[in-house]
Amino acid sequence: MKAVVYDRTGPSSVLTVVERSPREPGADEVRVRVAVSGVNPTDWKGRRGRGDGARLDDAKVPNQDGAGVVDAVGANVSTLRPGDRVWLWDVAWQSVEGTAQELVTLPATHVVALPASESFDTGASLGIPALTAHEALAAAAAGPSRLAPGALDGRWVLVTGGAGAVGHAAIQLAAWAGAQVVATVSSSEKADLARAAGAHHVVNYRTQDVASAVRALVPGGVDVVVDVDVARNASSVVGAVAANGTIAAYATADLDVVTLPVMPLMAKNVAVVFVLTYTVSDDRKRDAVLAVSGALADGALRVGAEHGLPITRFVLGETAAAHDAVEAGTVGKVLIDVAG
Repeated sequence: MKAVVYDRTGPSSVLTVVERSPREPGADEVRVRVAVSGVNPTDWKGRRGRGDGARLDDAKVPNQDGAGVVDAVGANVSTLRPGDRVWLWDVAWQSVEGTAQELVTLPATHVVALPASESFDTGASLGIPALTAHEALAAAAAGPSRLAPGALDGRWVLVTGGAGAVGHAAIQLAAWAGAQVVATVSSSEKADLARAAGAHHVVNYRTQDVASAVRALVPGGVDVVVDVDVARNASSVVGAVAANGTIAAYATADLDVVTLPVMPLMAKNVAVVFVLTYTVSDDRKRDAVLAVSGALADGALRVGAEHGLPITRFVLGETAAAHDAVEAGTVGKVLIDVAG
């Protein structure tokens, strides 16, 4: 089978296509024939490493997310069988096996049924974005720990970077759970994407003051902020969040230090929570997977330009170019067609 691997960290040129033998699934494992591999910022950042060209102990296949068809199952696996359509999450986390290969063997816990009504593109676009979005939306101490229809009734959610992959998933999940959603964007084109995803209100942060615009919509402020860049957005989101609200930050762009206005946060008893989907507790991850599956079954998670997430496609031999496209900030979702 064909696989993309790298044996040292560095630029996308370290990625090469090789032939390798697929691994038979062991106990509690599943082997999946990958149809589509999804690319996220975490994939190129992990491949780049510290930029020192460090050699790896074993060659690694990149990419955390994907979708395909179960090819074989190991002992003790009773919930999946060959031929099942599935989506995959956290495949390459603490493993050398990612989804940029024709067949991948992984724990059955990371393989989830994909409804027949949903495309492999949708399945490969879930994983990191949707699970991160769920963790951010469920970060408030008051809950809910698992989103479902009605779980966010009466609440307001602000999603910064509403045209990004996580922002797109956060809009869809929050709307599915009953929230009123405000999204921030940087252009009219991205505003159209956020609305297509289901945002009820859109604020252009380049031409509007975010805090003022949000307060005009909801004078008391939003209950939850899902933030893509808290280091740069701190003043606006602090001004937009309600008393006893939550700011859930899942990225800080290229900055390592975040400066927050202490007194405004303290006066309103605002919780600032940092989110990394890889390291949340097993219980929280299970809740996220179940909630995403529920939203998927309800048709609430969709991709493509008509749903607010344009697709840019590559083939397996172009994985390096796909990584470069994500690093360059391509709007929407970058996918790799693995099968065929």
